[in-house]
Amino acid sequence: MREKPTAGRAANAVGATTPNGGAGSTPGGAGGPAVRTEGLWKIYPQEPRPVEAVRGVDLEVAAGEFVAMAGPSGSGKTTVLNLLGGLTRPSKGKVWIGGREISELPDRELAKVRLSRIGFVFQSYNLLPVLTAAENAEFTMLLQGVPARERRERVRRLFAEVGLEGLENRMPPKLSGGQQQRVAVARAVLAEPALVLADEPTANLDSSTAEALLDVMEKLNREKGTTFVFSTHDPRVMERAGRLIRLVDGRVEE
Repeated sequence: MREKPTAGRAANAVGATTPNGGAGSTPGGAGGPAVRTEGLWKIYPQEPRPVEAVRGVDLEVAAGEFVAMAGPSGSGKTTVLNLLGGLTRPSKGKVWIGGREISELPDRELAKVRLSRIGFVFQSYNLLPVLTAAENAEFTMLLQGVPARERRERVRRLFAEVGLEGLENRMPPKLSGGQQQRVAVARAVLAEPALVLADEPTANLDSSTAEALLDVMEKLNREKGTTFVFSTHDPRVMERAGRLIRLVDGRVEE
């Protein structure tokens, strides 16, 4: 059986469980929490009544964890990820990234936090159609100021690992959905962020490609201490996760 990631495994979250059902309630981690929330709500105004997408979520993910959020469609998984990454501001409550409270940061400061500390994998890929696959994968590194030679070498190595070798110069519309997903994952992890938030990262991937991507993410988790938080329905992701957080109706399930 594949060994699960172990870095930073001590952490707590209300209602969180390990895959074998044990309580994940050991406080903190040696490096402190990578991300923490307190009383997190997201309410969307709508008639005839507001939609409470996230309702009072308290969670803590230690630096170096490999965590999956599972739950039925509409349970709030994607909204929670967007709140954790500062893509959506909470209606109530607070979010801390690496000990810094981000909920009320000005937009410019929040953008700096996202660029320097967080990698995103979106369900809809969000590739730039005017850039090649390699240029999309390099984009965050370009914004960070990583030298061109280093950017190209990182892309070359990772594309070879995940079956994208030879597609570096192809434009996104000429890539399959699975290939676009792999480019999106590459863009998120190549910048080596402290925290990766991944919304259904193995969607549209065949088994061998999904396993290769998960191998890459586990390697980053193990060797660099990168923290991963996934939303997923995929049993392959849940099996590899060091901890599961279950969401139902916008709440962490007790």
